[in-house]
Amino acid sequence: MIILGLTGSLGMGKSTVAAMFRRLGVPVHDSDAAVHRLMAPGGGAVAQVEAAFPGVTRRGGGIDRSALGARVFGNEAALRRLERILHPLVRLSQQRFLAAARRRRAGLVVLDVPLLFETGGERRCDKVVVVSAPAFLQRQRVMKRPGMTEERLGAVLAKQMPDAEKRRRADYVVPSGLGRAETFRRLQRIVAALREADACTDESR
Repeated sequence: MIILGLTGSLGMGKSTVAAMFRRLGVPVHDSDAAVHRLMAPGGGAVAQVEAAFPGVTRRGGGIDRSALGARVFGNEAALRRLERILHPLVRLSQQRFLAAARRRRAGLVVLDVPLLFETGGERRCDKVVVVSAPAFLQRQRVMKRPGMTEERLGAVLAKQMPDAEKRRRADYVVPSGLGRAETFRRLQRIVAALREADACTDESR
């Protein structure tokens, strides 16, 4: 089974590409979605997050992400404390996903991780896809998001590895600024090549 890491900086179109992988029949583990589940009512991170940041749990259960965000925004120590809670739980979710995929004999799977390089996650992948777009287009997309400000955008980008460095480290770079049809064609070629490689590996065993 080939494990393909999927990453890209904020506003580059990674979520769109992840959806395209699913259209092509490739199982995708979404780390952001895993975090949402962990902090939803009954989620596995709720008690630990509340203990670390008292008062961020909603009345109906689950973490108030806005309140939590206000506590960690611009506070590196608080952010690291939150990451120490969430990252191991997300990795456990990934491991369960991979185990299930192996049981189904999936030949190719995707780990969608926003901070793949920043957290060393590429070491758990066989290949890495980076989604990229011109900086002006990235900014246009991001600034349309509710609640986004120049300050918040700058803070997020400061945490992320520069796009040029991500592209340099990637096995595949997928552009998202040339139209969805072109992006999908690029993915089709990548998936076909990796499935062929996996098939050849199976035959050689």
